[in-house]
Amino acid sequence: MKAYLEDVYKTSGIPTHTFVKPNEYSKILVALRTKGRCLVVEGPSGIGKTTSVIKVIEELGLNKNITQLTARKKDDVEFIRLLPDFDSLGTVIIDDFHLLEYDLKSSIADYMKVLADEERENDKLILIGINKAGDSLIQIASDLNNRIDTIKFEQNPDYKIEELIELGEKTLNILINTKSDIVSLSKGSFHITQLLCKETCIDSDMLETCENLKTLTSSIEVIKEKVLLEFSRTFYPKARKFAIGNRLRREGRAPYLHLLYWLSQSDEWTLQIDYLYVKYPEHKLSVAQVVDKGFLEAIIRDNDEIKDVIHYDKDSRILTIEDPKFMFYIRNILWSKFAEKVGYLSITFKNKYDFALSFAGENRDLAEKLNELLLEQEISIFYDKNEQHRILAENVEDYLAPIYNSEASFVIVLLSKNYPRKIWTKFESDNFKQRFGDNTIIPVWYNDNMPGFFDESHKIGGLVYDPTADLNEQATEMVKTITEKLSEERKKIVEA
Repeated sequence: MKAYLEDVYKTSGIPTHTFVKPNEYSKILVALRTKGRCLVVEGPSGIGKTTSVIKVIEELGLNKNITQLTARKKDDVEFIRLLPDFDSLGTVIIDDFHLLEYDLKSSIADYMKVLADEERENDKLILIGINKAGDSLIQIASDLNNRIDTIKFEQNPDYKIEELIELGEKTLNILINTKSDIVSLSKGSFHITQLLCKETCIDSDMLETCENLKTLTSSIEVIKEKVLLEFSRTFYPKARKFAIGNRLRREGRAPYLHLLYWLSQSDEWTLQIDYLYVKYPEHKLSVAQVVDKGFLEAIIRDNDEIKDVIHYDKDSRILTIEDPKFMFYIRNILWSKFAEKVGYLSITFKNKYDFALSFAGENRDLAEKLNELLLEQEISIFYDKNEQHRILAENVEDYLAPIYNSEASFVIVLLSKNYPRKIWTKFESDNFKQRFGDNTIIPVWYNDNMPGFFDESHKIGGLVYDPTADLNEQATEMVKTITEKLSEERKKIVEA
């Protein structure tokens, strides 16, 4: 029987000719047959979660009394609020439930406990969400853990992807010459497999079942570039909006861009923020600045374009890709070119810190302000208060010496009358004094302590601070000049 391409390799809806049972299919079937227990299905988008649940429901004959809802529709969300009031529920699917607000998740969690405790035979609640979605529910109600079944979808293995492709080949009476390449590019996603197969067939003008077996001759690179070009129209603006955060800071450490890059490298399409701090300590300050102050949560919550493709759960501190096509896009772009096109000067950094502050305790007011303003510019700075937890129980001299010696690109020295009188400023200056000839020391002279002829610092350019004038105004001007200097250094590295 003749079949049309769009019905074989389907990029939306439930597949018919090319449905492949994932490894988790049997687990879902057993869970749905178990009376009185609700089900959470979690895993990356586009991997077959919803399709599998629908297919199992059809197989068990439960589709006569089924309600499908999604957290993406306002009317559905209002209906979800009313679920606990129903005496007879039937089978209810809530897709993308991770998008629900905390209070509604809490209400659903309580309702699931009621269903489990009452062992209702004809009522079943099925929640479908992204990776770690079940964890966020358990955090809300820890006693729910033993009352529900949680099934985690992994990436589909290569042989499952091959099975999907071959089912389509058989239906269309074709052989796809780039099958192994499609398997590799799909990274376990049924959705991406369907899309790449469909584009391959279109490229070969194979739009319906062929009378005689035909081998396609498309180039996988051509198909990949076509898909990326098509995706870029939709996804580049979204990726750029996220990558620059609230505004582009060209000389900054680009925390949003790095989060997006790390997401592109994640097999599970998720990032746990606290884990990142351990894996990428050199980026901890800049990332923590946007996470802990709520900027990351706000930029996703307040931007519909970003919200369509990226989700952030502030309770579990997990960042997740929502759209498999967006994931394919960020996985396959050239990141150096993307960063340059977005407007960043560089995304690689030679030093752990851009700046380190050296100052006497009496001058903490200026140091604190400089730290605050530089962090707002997404610039990495060593300031003792930022690192108290790391310094605890450490040998302080061993910890500080390399920072002033080489780990900071520049050292900002607040040269007041108190500076030479302190033990720790003496220690710090002993570790950075050899850098005076390297053009990496930025002196800030207090105007009542200008350098004398025999002062080493008088040979290099610096800034002047008046303690009797406006602190905020002077610090803002200093940061402007300092970041311009950093920008010049970033350009030199890029051009080298």
